[in-house]
Amino acid sequence: MNDEAATQPDAWTVGALLAWTKTHLQGHGVCDARLAAEVLLAHAVDCRRIELYTRFETHPDADVVGRFRDLVRRASAHEPVAYLVGEKEFYSLTFRVTADVLIPRPETELLVEYIVDHCGERSIERPWILDIGTGSGCIAVALLSQLPGARVIASDVSAPALAIAGENAERHSVSDRMQCVEANGIELPPEVVPEGGFDIIASNPPYVSAGDFSDLDANVREYEPEIALTDGGDGCEFFRVISGARGLLRSDGAVVVEIGMGQAGIVTDLFAESGGWVHKRTLRDRVAGHERVMVFDAV
Repeated sequence: MNDEAATQPDAWTVGALLAWTKTHLQGHGVCDARLAAEVLLAHAVDCRRIELYTRFETHPDADVVGRFRDLVRRASAHEPVAYLVGEKEFYSLTFRVTADVLIPRPETELLVEYIVDHCGERSIERPWILDIGTGSGCIAVALLSQLPGARVIASDVSAPALAIAGENAERHSVSDRMQCVEANGIELPPEVVPEGGFDIIASNPPYVSAGDFSDLDANVREYEPEIALTDGGDGCEFFRVISGARGLLRSDGAVVVEIGMGQAGIVTDLFAESGGWVHKRTLRDRVAGHERVMVFDAV
């Protein structure tokens, strides 16, 4: 998409823009290039992605093509598409995202699915849930959307992240059941802990080790918040912290955490050393089959 063509509306149809951009992004090593092209063009056109397919032969005006060209340029430099458009879908809900929060990943949906099933199996109609390191609030909001009787304390050490989480709670009409709390790990203000404790503690903590951080893809390493990705050490510090949260749970409570590849054995040992836990199960993600979510019941 050269400069001259970008200023000539008749030079490009929607279909031609998508085809060219897919090839261009693939050449720059952008994952899911076709999807990225569609998301960026829908954003530039200001329509739903599916609506592009009814406009294949239409010619966007010069302003739209110009906006799209800038988005493609930035995406080619590996700036995350979610940040470029300001949104990301998670659990069939659309979340606002900025560079202050980790971009929600599909594999984290497994954690939400388990907790929803867990509450159903145990007939917990009004669960109290603590979401540690809530970020965009995707876990908390998705749970509240599925569990109408639930209450969530969404904690994070980052005030800007909590502001985004609060916006997403408002967007999906669950803010009356979600309280955002600025807190470090399990160091919660006593007044936000429900009487008797939480039914569930959930977390997708920073589990990338300092050594592995430099090996992350550039679009992750250079743009997403480092504090949400790594603890700056062995990647297990937050599991150590959460294993010490037994006192925040009800007697039959559970911890559900996302883990990194190869961490299952280490995390199991950490909870065993802390005491008061039994490892219930480990769930594998459906894409690569990696151990992804671990569940520990309080004993």
